[in-house]
Amino acid sequence: MLIPEDYLERVYAGFLGMNAGIRLGAPVEPLEWTYERIHDVYGEINGYLKEYKVFSADDDANGPAFFIRALYDDAKDRELTAEDVGRAWLNYTRSGIGMFWWGGEGISTEHTAYLNLEKGIQPPYSGSAEKNGLTLAEQIGGQIFVDTWGLLFPGNPEKAADYAAKAASVSHDKNGIYGARFIAACIAAAFNASDIHEVIARGLKTIPKDSTYAKIAGEVLDFHWEHPGDFRACRDFLEVNWGYDKYPGVCHIIPNAGACILAMLYGEGSFARTIEIATMCGWDTDCNAGKIGTVAGVLYGIGSIPDHYRKPINDSIVLSSVSGYLNIMDIPSFAKELALLGSRLAGEEAPDMLVKSYKKENLYFDFVLPGSTHGFQTDFPFKLFLRHCPDIGCMTKGSLEIFIDRMIEGEAGKVFYKPFHRRKEFNDEKYKPAFSPKICSGQTISMKVFSDKWQGEDVVLTPYVRNTFTEENLKLQPVKLVNGAWNEISFIVPDTHGAVIDEAGFMIESPSHLLERAFGKLYLDEFEVSGKADYTIDFRKQAMEFQSVMPFAHHKGKAVLENGKMKCSSDEECSSFTGNYYARDYTVSADVEPVSGGCHMMIARAEGVYRHYRAGFDGHNKVSLHLIDFGVKKLVEVPYEWSHTETYRFEVTCTGSQICFSINDEKIFSAEDSRFASGMFGFSVLGKGEALLSNVACKEL
Repeated sequence: MLIPEDYLERVYAGFLGMNAGIRLGAPVEPLEWTYERIHDVYGEINGYLKEYKVFSADDDANGPAFFIRALYDDAKDRELTAEDVGRAWLNYTRSGIGMFWWGGEGISTEHTAYLNLEKGIQPPYSGSAEKNGLTLAEQIGGQIFVDTWGLLFPGNPEKAADYAAKAASVSHDKNGIYGARFIAACIAAAFNASDIHEVIARGLKTIPKDSTYAKIAGEVLDFHWEHPGDFRACRDFLEVNWGYDKYPGVCHIIPNAGACILAMLYGEGSFARTIEIATMCGWDTDCNAGKIGTVAGVLYGIGSIPDHYRKPINDSIVLSSVSGYLNIMDIPSFAKELALLGSRLAGEEAPDMLVKSYKKENLYFDFVLPGSTHGFQTDFPFKLFLRHCPDIGCMTKGSLEIFIDRMIEGEAGKVFYKPFHRRKEFNDEKYKPAFSPKICSGQTISMKVFSDKWQGEDVVLTPYVRNTFTEENLKLQPVKLVNGAWNEISFIVPDTHGAVIDEAGFMIESPSHLLERAFGKLYLDEFEVSGKADYTIDFRKQAMEFQSVMPFAHHKGKAVLENGKMKCSSDEECSSFTGNYYARDYTVSADVEPVSGGCHMMIARAEGVYRHYRAGFDGHNKVSLHLIDFGVKKLVEVPYEWSHTETYRFEVTCTGSQICFSINDEKIFSAEDSRFASGMFGFSVLGKGEALLSNVACKEL
């Protein structure tokens, strides 16, 4: 058996560890933060350096989350190729924004590789030293996107290294690829290794013994053997012999490899100490602490991650791909997704509990993983305290415990999940995340709540969602909880009339009086969002944030808000995407006013930038349906007289393999194609042109 019994929990620990390391190292990543300055300002680091409202997107999390989607999109039932990962790069990345560092061609390795891919230069040549030069090929990016390859192959470091190398070859070469092999192999080895020395030894077996990467690893191992108690002495040794001054480029992999191995060794079995040392060593701090955070999380287990590193993450991160829906990540759900994928790759049947616990097309939170909170929070921490409960659950052990501390009539607190984010929630705009709401009008929210009242009157729970435009809490029917029982609560998300929902949960109140205040606990389990969404997007109620017109993510061109509409301007292309990434059958419609140019089209069932359908005006007095799959195939073309500055109501309906397109309620064509069964929707202006979009509506069927 390849898959360990605690596989899911270790994957969860590894991914949490990665994000703790990223969050710790991020504030001191820029080159201004030298090793000496970090020491001068922060001294001995033993906790996060900054308090973030919501931690913004980071390339070190983007890559691991999205590049493995090659296993869903292309390599479903065969071995992975480098070309598969190259397609994932293009399909999930918006040109020039988000995902990774756009530092310029010839400066940023990833930017350079992306431009190569756009030109049709295939991996591994797109990332080769022959094409880009040795300096770019050996920057650190080769090893910073590979965590998930290690998590997918538990106990199989050679396989993890092989897949990581294929993925890294999209953008890197030589030592850049050896770093990818080493880090992924260490993560895979950590599932069944006895200690960090074994992890490192098994990782080194996957790279050439005569490589520079192996040489620096050997010298750090030797130095640690001779000086086991002083990591700063080892860091000084690295500075003298392997420092940035000896390796060209912005962020070379070799000095950072030394810092990673140093931190793993001098961490001495402590998760916290490991990521702290990686951060104190300087150089590429978030990358280094993130990578070895994954290794340490898997090796030492979920219990090794201290609360002060885990609680601020609160099981949730944001990303910056083209899918605003996927950019809001619930870490326990992603861990389950990885564990299911890892089981499939191993040819093993996943445990029944895991299969039932993950629902790809719905939000489903069951709190079975140790310490999991699924991102729930409260606005009233003075009276409401949230934490994971390992012992109590509705069907399986695990729930969210809500401690109520002596509430009286007139007091109210919210417990909620965030299905959407606004710019004001962030401290910065790093990697420009874009969001599509994960909960929409028309859907059904259900949950189970157990009441354990100790004193006072019964608790009243009022489900609600929050309209982010008006900031109004839209309250549903109050529920008086039955004490000592699991209460089943279900409601349909109300119409927000074109605005986005940014909170969903319930309010807690009690009519208790001052002499016998409400005191006790609630337990939340099986929180689920299901059913068919039916909503509109009113641009008068949206905002321009993170260089996007929310809730859209834009690829190329320019999109802005203008007089209650979204204006899309293009020199070659302006494509905008939104909606549930997993939505199957739906009708999407919008008012489209072509201002200039000849190609204005609705997007449907988009799996990404390079995979979707589009239908609409396609040249002078023509309407077409295109299949976009890393190329354009025209499925339908019919005559239709249209003109600029007039407004047309476009409607695309996808049901099964049938795609219907209407203009102003007149059916223009119907076609059959089964290439894409689900995906986002949106709008494109192609070639030089401009269009106005308004009154968008989506109804799932």
